[in-house]
Amino acid sequence: MPGPASAVRAAFLSVKDAAAYLGMSPHTLYVWRHRRQGPPSFRMGPRGRVMYRQAALDAWIHEQERADSRSNPALNPLSATPQQRRNLGA
Repeated sequence: MPGPASAVRAAFLSVKDAAAYLGMSPHTLYVWRHRRQGPPSFRMGPRGRVMYRQAALDAWIHEQERADSRSNPALNPLSATPQQRRNLGA
C-alpha cells in the first residue's frame, strides 16, 4: 500500500520527471522556465529544487489543447461564417 511519501512523489515532479510526463526534454522545461513560458513551476526545499505539480501540468496540457484550433473547432478559422463585404462606394 502506498504511503505518504509516494503520494508526495506523485503530486510533485522534478524537472526530469515532469519532462518525461510531458514527453519532452528537461532542457525545454528549463528554457521555458527562464522565459516564463510553459507550465507553472516553483522552487521547493532547502536546495531550491525546481518542482512541478502534476495537477498543474494536467491543467496546462488542457489549456494548450483548448488554445489549439486543431483541437478546438470553435477556434478553427475555416468553421467561422464568412463576413459580407460592405459596399463603400455608392
